[in-house]
Amino acid sequence: MRVMEQSWKNSRIPFRKMHGLGNDFVVIDARGRADPVTAKLARGVGDRHCGVGFDQLAVILDSDTANARLEFWNADGSLSAACGNATRCIAGLIFAETGTREITLETERGLLACENAGGGIYRVNMGHPQLEWARVPLAYEVDTLKLPIKGDPVALGMGNPHCVFFVDDAEAVDLEALGAATETHPLYPERTNVEVVEVLSNTELRLRIWERGVGVTLSSGSCSCASVVAAARRGLTGRSCTVNVDGGQLKIDWRDDGVWMSGPTAHVFDGVFTADFLQGLT
Repeated sequence: MRVMEQSWKNSRIPFRKMHGLGNDFVVIDARGRADPVTAKLARGVGDRHCGVGFDQLAVILDSDTANARLEFWNADGSLSAACGNATRCIAGLIFAETGTREITLETERGLLACENAGGGIYRVNMGHPQLEWARVPLAYEVDTLKLPIKGDPVALGMGNPHCVFFVDDAEAVDLEALGAATETHPLYPERTNVEVVEVLSNTELRLRIWERGVGVTLSSGSCSCASVVAAARRGLTGRSCTVNVDGGQLKIDWRDDGVWMSGPTAHVFDGVFTADFLQGLT
């Protein structure tokens, strides 16, 4: 249920710093208030020297159809439709508020079911993967299992586009060079996340991540989901895998009702953006 919007008192905006396996977020709770975030503000807050720094900025908003609506910004000021680890972080906050073990969060990706699995583990259904070329989206029709890109990657969408490379040794890949070049490949009109995946077994992957609009990150929920979907489609693994990212481990389970992701989250600190900092950014 929506409530009447209130202004931000004295132009000071409170926030939380959170992370999921090192995938770090600034979270602004704007329920009951006007959404304060613009591309300019996101870039200012995302500056790790002059702001706070984040992989994504997440805004919690009122929703008519779910416990809350989420909006995600990348550090370069671009919007993202999906952010799995931030969704789990915010689910943890709302579980603590409500005392429930199941909630629904509204995103541009759709309505996402979230579960409190206990022991500090939160689970979210990231929805069905987008496997058709036009829904990834790609610039033209092509076999998404075998892209015409050096390295023979797989394309799919998880609410945002992904390009998944399978390699013999993930550590040996120059991820910054590959990620920067592939993110802006002409085949991806909206740019893409880039995954480098080493298959360790039928149930385990090693994943390194380049996020669209961010760069190299320690973890990413949607990228972890994409890696398992791509591996299963190629026949390299089953549909349930442990994904080892630089920040730890996520459990991914591609079920009939969507791709479920489970893992821990951390609430690091609370802060307030001052009026002086916000001047010129809002």
